[in-house]
Amino acid sequence: MKTASLARSEPTAVAGETPGTVLFVGRNRPNRNGRSFASANVYVRLSAALLMMLLALLTACSSDSDKTEETKPEVKGPELITARSAFQKLYVAARGWNQDAKPYRLESVATTDGKGQDGKWAIWRCSFASAAQRSAKTFSWSGSAADGAPSRGVNPGTEDSYSASNSSTQVFDMAFLKIDSDQALATAQKHGGDKILEKAPDTPITYSLDWNHNTSELTWHVIYGSSREGAKLTVAVNASTGEFIRVEK
Repeated sequence: MKTASLARSEPTAVAGETPGTVLFVGRNRPNRNGRSFASANVYVRLSAALLMMLLALLTACSSDSDKTEETKPEVKGPELITARSAFQKLYVAARGWNQDAKPYRLESVATTDGKGQDGKWAIWRCSFASAAQRSAKTFSWSGSAADGAPSRGVNPGTEDSYSASNSSTQVFDMAFLKIDSDQALATAQKHGGDKILEKAPDTPITYSLDWNHNTSELTWHVIYGSSREGAKLTVAVNASTGEFIRVEK
């Protein structure tokens, strides 16, 4: 009578289809965590795939966030200033052109940036003369955002000939300019300007400054209109004292 072998049966290792992979026949040997080696292998692969997907998602989100944070360049609005503020900038530029440069006309330029009803404009222009060089040059300051306006800052014009005997281009000393454009406006308002704005609130107010050789005084011309030719009213104001001189139109 043959007795059954009491030796413990062990699973047989068989080479799998994939190189380097061993399958256990008879019983799937568990690992330390209680999982089989096959299921552990699948678990590792799934974990790696999920990790790669998560990294890809985070990268995409980071890229989209960077695009969102990109800001468009800010569009700068107009800079409106009074005559004396603009004149100081233009005077420095003119002295760089010629050391003996003196002003003979300062004027505002009407644009769509404003109405000038506070004594301020985005463009001012001043003409200077050099007696030594017998030449004249106009400089303009721009803070305008209007289409076709000069570039922001001080812009030099072309040089021209100058004659000291011309009564319409008499130079003046800047020390005479004590009254700013907004102060000249306040005087003009008391002499008919307020009535003009009551009837036509959108009327632009422009300014021109020059030397009156007949009375030897620096004069503001406060113009209720975009030019002297088509003005509804023009009031002359002393640029040194702020006193009313006369209604010119």
